Amino acid sequence: MHRVWLPIALLFLVAGCGPKYPNCKGDKDCKAKEYCVNGKCQQCRPTEKDCPKGQECDKGACKAIAGYCDDHTQCPADQSCIGNRCKACVADGDCGDGKCKKGRCQPKDSCVKDDDCPQDSDCVQGRCVKAKKASTGDSGACALETVYFDFNESVLTSSTTEILQKDATCIKSAAKKVALFGHADPRGTDEYNLALSDRRAQSVKKYLANLGVKQRLLRPVPKGKTESKGTDESSWAKDRRVDVQWD
Repeated sequence: MHRVWLPIALLFLVAGCGPKYPNCKGDKDCKAKEYCVNGKCQQCRPTEKDCPKGQECDKGACKAIAGYCDDHTQCPADQSCIGNRCKACVADGDCGDGKCKKGRCQPKDSCVKDDDCPQDSDCVQGRCVKAKKASTGDSGACALETVYFDFNESVLTSSTTEILQKDATCIKSAAKKVALFGHADPRGTDEYNLALSDRRAQSVKKYLANLGVKQRLLRPVPKGKTESKGTDESSWAKDRRVDVQWD
């Protein structure tokens, strides 16, 4: 047999031929910013962070992440950006330093109305802001008056509403919490008088709230007939009342 000798240059040429793209033996066989994974050139590696922000490696290619976000403004109104994904929050713990409300993370000091804020704050443009209080001293900036009711009634009369208008002005200027102690005369059962005294306190609360007093400043306290002292009609009339006092 005759041996066939290939020219040395041809041997080097054959030896220097690499795999045909996209096949590869290493990253050097791939295009710029590509990687050789299991003998194939691809855009990214599953275990590495080769893709731009907001994309992930899917079968060797960088693809956009569904629902990806950087902040809450990029999510629907009922979702928040949690772990770079738009989804509804479940508890305050999902919101870091904020609070979860109807699936949306809100700042801790966010609010819709005054009653969403602490007692010493008002809701201003969606945020709780500490209210400026008048100097109240030990008993308040002004005196609060008691209102009285007719027998077996919780409806306010014209005379009681005049008094409550003054009380409302006083409470709003002080921005201080008030207790509304409802009372009844001794006639009737304990249960009935407790309910009656509560209705009286609630009537006062509702009227003051309608005059612009914040409901969070008003605390109704039904006392029933526990503090009644009357023995006849004139003294029973003094038992049928709501004491409006600084809390």
